[in-house]
Amino acid sequence: MEAEVALYWKVMCMHLQAEAQVKGSEAATTTGTEAAVYASEASDKNDLLDGVLPSTVAEFVDLVKAHLSAGPNYHFASRQLLLLGGMLDFSDSMNRKVASSFLYELLNRPLEHEVDEDGNQIAIGDGVSLGGDLQWAKAVSELAKKVHASIGEFEMVIATVVEELARPCRERTADFMQWMHCLAVTGLLLENTSTLRSLEGTAIRPSEVLQSLLLPAAKQKHVDVQRAALRCLCLFGLLENKPSTELVKQLRLSFINGPDLVSAMASKALIDLVSWHGPQELDQAIGTEPSDANYEKTQFAPVDISDLNDDDLNVGVLSILFSGFHKDDWEFSPEGDNHDNVPTILGEGFAKILLLSENYPSISADLHPVILAQLVRLYFLEESKELGRLKQCLSVFFLHYPSLSEKHKRCVSSAFVPLMRAMWPGIHGNAGGSGPVVSKKRKQAVQAARFMVQMVQSPLFSTETAEQACMSPESLSSSPGPFVNYDISEEGLAIRIAVEVGNSQDKKSAPMKAYALALCKVAVLLRFRQSEQKAIKCMRGLVNTLAASAASDKDLMKELAQMASRLKSLDESPEEELPQDQADAIFEQLGLAGGVKLDAANTVVPPTPAPPRSVRAPPARRRARRAASSSDDSEAEAEGESLDV
Repeated sequence: MEAEVALYWKVMCMHLQAEAQVKGSEAATTTGTEAAVYASEASDKNDLLDGVLPSTVAEFVDLVKAHLSAGPNYHFASRQLLLLGGMLDFSDSMNRKVASSFLYELLNRPLEHEVDEDGNQIAIGDGVSLGGDLQWAKAVSELAKKVHASIGEFEMVIATVVEELARPCRERTADFMQWMHCLAVTGLLLENTSTLRSLEGTAIRPSEVLQSLLLPAAKQKHVDVQRAALRCLCLFGLLENKPSTELVKQLRLSFINGPDLVSAMASKALIDLVSWHGPQELDQAIGTEPSDANYEKTQFAPVDISDLNDDDLNVGVLSILFSGFHKDDWEFSPEGDNHDNVPTILGEGFAKILLLSENYPSISADLHPVILAQLVRLYFLEESKELGRLKQCLSVFFLHYPSLSEKHKRCVSSAFVPLMRAMWPGIHGNAGGSGPVVSKKRKQAVQAARFMVQMVQSPLFSTETAEQACMSPESLSSSPGPFVNYDISEEGLAIRIAVEVGNSQDKKSAPMKAYALALCKVAVLLRFRQSEQKAIKCMRGLVNTLAASAASDKDLMKELAQMASRLKSLDESPEEELPQDQADAIFEQLGLAGGVKLDAANTVVPPTPAPPRSVRAPPARRRARRAASSSDDSEAEAEGESLDV
């Protein structure tokens, strides 16, 4: 049977079954003639279904076996036919016996493999699922649960098969193909079990599964065996009330010391366990005691996983996972499943942690901007262009994250400056390079900065805040509320940028000057609302700080002059200055320790140099001539030299 025919057969049977169930439900909820009509329609659908399904379970089994024997080209058709078993009736003991025998054959069916030129066996498929295919494993499990529907019967039957397959593994006589087959069936059992208690009293107890099978398998030399073992360890840990010590230690060890494919599976397992149990539970399982708990509340502990000792328990699991972003020699292979690599798994995992941050109170809120900055940096990395799944995941994440809550918006604003410091070449210990390399890195940093501005400017999904964000500055009320969250607004980000520029002026290196100039170009993109009078006055006192770093760029000076004029027009009392203590309160709310001192309202920055006394002033007529022929550009330049704020 061709694949198209098998698929059509399955879909048609599922459609008839669904219609019969709907009509049956309607007949059960109505009375009288209407119920009789629905019951008749349900009976007709069931008769049609019985007419197109295999007439007996034995015929169904023979049909699937025939396609399995036809080779890998009929694997898809075999799976579609196997799914027909979920619609058959196994209430008869003889039918159950036939189906149970068939399932036993499927579970004991060896993994398909190829032999290379050197005579080595190579498993076909993903290497972790039954039959090398996750969808096939799901089809087998669905049929098994249909046939063995009694409480505990499914676990009893599959555990018996696991115990048989585990014998050569426990006796250390199994080859890697036997290990992988045993682990695939073990994974099927753990994936379809709701609790470890249901495995008590079966052929192999949970403690035996962990100690005699999974942990020894994770220490095998073969990479595919390690990957399958780590997947099973993850499934086992999800079923535990508290993760066991040996399990967490092995996953950490595999992530640190394993090959890239093993580290990827270990990182996936650790991320899943962190999402389920929380990072604190995993750290407590192995007695982790951070050397500086206060530091780990605001920053991840600096870890070089290449030099990390196996028994170093003073580093939390989140710090170890976060250090994976900084390892430079991960493989970025676009071939095959390009999502099965550490950067993609970590990017998706930490994005999930940020989205569901309320579920993880043990993760300090001060770490959220650190995580977000790293995700944005990862998104703009040159190497990430080949990782399509990662780019897609993060693009969807960035589209929704800042609009979900004010906490997320605050996180975006707080992450801006640390992100720019981390991405700009030649500052704060960042590597520089040749001219083209530096130019490329600066371009990426500028793209990331503009991207962050767009996230800050995106409106919140909540109705009240979204309506306020969409209103123009002129239409907003001019009376500020008792408390304003500057750290979630464009005003707050502009002040952050201005303070960062002011703190960078003491460093006269070329990279720092270029960094300050780039920040100024971002600051002019931000908008101020007339209702935020304190922020407007604060920014008026900081514009000259920006101008001092932008004096070499005439076009930027024009934009800063326009910004100063715009701020002055929004200021309801332009002659009054903002007291320094109120400015310091804004800086404190934004987490800007120390801030900067506000300039006087009419300070001229940069000052126009006075002509030397020995130079004679030009005649008045020549002065007048130049004044008459002066262009708009020179007037704008003069305006830029003195920003009347």
